[in-house]
Formats: sequence, structure tokens, C-alpha cells
Amino acid sequence: MQLEDYNPTIPDAVTAYYLRTSGFEAADPRLLRLISLAAQKFISDIANDALQHCKTRSNNSSSSHSGSKGSKSSKDRRYALTMEDLVPALAEYGITVKKPHYFV
Repeated sequence: MQLEDYNPTIPDAVTAYYLRTSGFEAADPRLLRLISLAAQKFISDIANDALQHCKTRSNNSSSSHSGSKGSKSSKDRRYALTMEDLVPALAEYGITVKKPHYFV
């Protein structure tokens, strides 16, 4: 598969806009597509790491409540992306996120 044939999740127009606002003008559409693909991979890795944090946290909390009879199996469980899971995942990539003081 060629780079021109692949459609990344992040549209080329969005990538071009943010590149233009940062002062970079991409003349080659393949370069634009490659940057979109790299951004998609970066976001996907962060989301996957946050999911792993969520699973670890829920497994730790469910092991403390192991006596509950009606607990769902791991396939039936639904997960939600929370700041509690996202902050450590972003910290692994050097991104610091702080909650505003009115949410603390």
C-alpha cells in the first residue's frame, strides 16, 4: 500500500492547518500524509497506554473486592477514558497536564 492510498484518521486539512499555524508549509502532499500518520500513531499510543492504566487500576480495585458475586468478566467490562488514567500515560511522553484549581 502506498502512502497516497492510505487515509489516516486525522484529515490532511487539519494537519495542514496546524502546520501552517506553526510556520511550516508542506508543499508535498505525501509529507502531509506522513505527518498525519505519525500524529495518529502518537495519539493511538497514548490512548492505549491510558487504557492499560485503566485496566490495571480496575484490576487492583476489583481484587480488593474479590468477594463480590456479580462481578463482570473482563470481556463484558466497559472502560471510560478519565484524567486519572490519561495523566500518567501523557507523563510517559513528557507531557504534563494539571487540573485547574476549581476542579481540585
